[in-house]
Amino acid sequence: MTSAAPTPAYRRLSVEERRSQLLDAALSLFAQRAPEEVSLDDVAEAAGVSRPLVYRYFPGGKQQLYEAALRSAAEELEHCFAEPPEGALTERLSRALDRYLAFVDQHDAGFSALLQGGSVVETSRTTAIVDGVRRAAAQHILDHLAVRDPGLKLRTTVRMWITAVEAASLIWLDEGKEPPLDELRDWLVEQFVVTVAATAGRDPQTAAVVKSALAGETVDGVVGSLARRMLPVIGDAARLL
Repeated sequence: MTSAAPTPAYRRLSVEERRSQLLDAALSLFAQRAPEEVSLDDVAEAAGVSRPLVYRYFPGGKQQLYEAALRSAAEELEHCFAEPPEGALTERLSRALDRYLAFVDQHDAGFSALLQGGSVVETSRTTAIVDGVRRAAAQHILDHLAVRDPGLKLRTTVRMWITAVEAASLIWLDEGKEPPLDELRDWLVEQFVVTVAATAGRDPQTAAVVKSALAGETVDGVVGSLARRMLPVIGDAARLL
């Protein structure tokens, strides 16, 4: 007679492991539904635990859990734009956007609820968490540009682009995830190039930054390809002046 397979030994989770488990379950639910549509019972069921256990770790209830989940998502997004200062700037931006857009894709319709507000559980703290993501992303970009003391025009340009990336991500979800992610990524990188180039025409600091960044680009890279596509358009426009 064949003996039954041994039952795996039960392992008690540490405090950090249990907290992480509950946050993962909450993030998964918030990624599918708006926060106000998710109950603590839903989180408990998704994590395979009891409702009292959820309260033990988050005595503030759903508001505390939502803020903790939002902070966890924010930390992940903040790291998306962190890149070693090596290689062409557009290549670094492309890799950063790959991570950012993958996060958007994985969290699907919940991206708006997680990072854009508009929820009944939104507070000044959640707003501050979301704003922190935008500021951290902008700082990473400025670090990539190797600017220690960016002026108003350059700071504004970078923050405008971060806002554009966020808006484009939401539109991408609304449009059924079209165009393909790699096309959206390249489009956003090109928009960054064009945006800083426009500011360079008005700001000496940005002009110096653009000149330095262009020195690291290649003829077959993003900037070269964009220039070849834009030259006929610019030439036609110039003839009208």
